[in-house]
Amino acid sequence: MTEADLESHRRDVTAELRADVRAGLTADQKWLPPKWFYDAEGSKLFEKITALPEYYPTRSEREVLAQRAAEIAERTGAHTLVELGSGSSEKTRLLLDALTAHGTLEAFVPMDVSETALAEAASAITADYPKLEVRGVVGDFTQHLRLLPGTAPRVVAFLGGTIGNFLPAERAEFLRSVRDVLGEGEWLLLGTDLVKDRETLERAYDDAAGVTAAFNRNVLRVINAELGADFDPEEFDHVAYWDPGHEWIEMRLRARRRTEVRIPGADLIVPFAEGEHIRTEVSAKFRTDGVEAELNAAGFALERWWTDSPQRFGVSLARSVRA
Repeated sequence: MTEADLESHRRDVTAELRADVRAGLTADQKWLPPKWFYDAEGSKLFEKITALPEYYPTRSEREVLAQRAAEIAERTGAHTLVELGSGSSEKTRLLLDALTAHGTLEAFVPMDVSETALAEAASAITADYPKLEVRGVVGDFTQHLRLLPGTAPRVVAFLGGTIGNFLPAERAEFLRSVRDVLGEGEWLLLGTDLVKDRETLERAYDDAAGVTAAFNRNVLRVINAELGADFDPEEFDHVAYWDPGHEWIEMRLRARRRTEVRIPGADLIVPFAEGEHIRTEVSAKFRTDGVEAELNAAGFALERWWTDSPQRFGVSLARSVRA
């Protein structure tokens, strides 16, 4: 990627943040997309979350990948591994090791909205896999999938249960957009958190140490840094609860008092009533038949389905089929 390309992607990402802030914070029920948690600080906080005793998804998905990476490598024979929302790419090393050992892998393409987090991850992978071509892409995977390079066959890895952050219609659109950039017979490796009891779910998103609360508030710090806003993040409480009707966790930020926030970079002044909420994340939980149905509707055929030993988290390998 050239410096001109990188600068263009930076402008695209800033414009996308501005548009999301304008749309979300002027809505009757305020909202912000969870992708804006992840600047460098947000990525570090999320890495801390993944090590918390309450947060099972990362450990569960890692168990599956550790057991199945060699099988994934053999079945796909991938020349390129693409990771969407790469973060630190820690779990992806299991796939990199297996694909490298299989002898087919030529390139790794991490994509992340945070340039800083992406640069750190790409640098670490380059150092540890010196024979591998690493081509980081700064971008929003809901907007910039057309930028993804790589030689077929490719495996697109979308891990961590991040697919659950989309509302159902958004999920359908996203999965179709992934299918549209893949050739027939290329692959999607998808991580999905599964429906389980309320206590386990709510503890995973509201830990005793308060790390998830800091992560939730980080979206306000990102808006301060990127758009010159004057949010005081400590004036917003972290709220997380299970919605059984939608089968998803909601995270919100609740204003402790009446306040007004200026956001010069979005040409906004946003009033908050005491107790008013910003919805910052939904995290849908899935059932096996639902995952297969959504993949089929998007143009994928489910080839393999695995779970961890307590069946808390699912990983699916799906092949793109002719539209």
